Amino acid sequence: MGLEEHRQSAPTSIKVMIVTVSDTRTPETDTSGQLIRELLRSAGHEITGYEIVKDEPALLRRVVERGVASPNVQVMLFNGGTGIAKRDTTFETLDALLEKRLPGFGDLFRQLSYAEIGAAAMLSRAAAGVVGGTIIVSTPGSRNAVRLAMEKLILPELGHLVGEVNK
Repeated sequence: MGLEEHRQSAPTSIKVMIVTVSDTRTPETDTSGQLIRELLRSAGHEITGYEIVKDEPALLRRVVERGVASPNVQVMLFNGGTGIAKRDTTFETLDALLEKRLPGFGDLFRQLSYAEIGAAAMLSRAAAGVVGGTIIVSTPGSRNAVRLAMEKLILPELGHLVGEVNK
């Protein structure tokens, strides 16, 4: 089966949980989380959860465990915590949980980001993979980074990703 056949047979409405990783954002100030919701809804996907979680490994692990255990979550989209500051532990925490990694996601994100912001793109530790049959995607928390990841990478392949992981 070729790429087009895979895409055509992929589910068109995905159940997605959004997780904003931040020590300071609130639902009212989480413009990146709001953008993810808007883009998912306009693409016909279902938002089955939304949380703002502090960048603490134990909290992040619990959120992943809850999401993976839920039949209403096929994909978890994390935004924030991917930098290299001391408080940024999201990458290490999620990476330790991943059973299968999709290194191409981070590579492509940095390549696309480089075209927009230059060499600072190397600081991004965007990542994706699979935990217990659930797709996990982690992007930087800036609104521009979220838009780039959603429009260029995540939304075009979301159904395909879920279709493949469920085979």
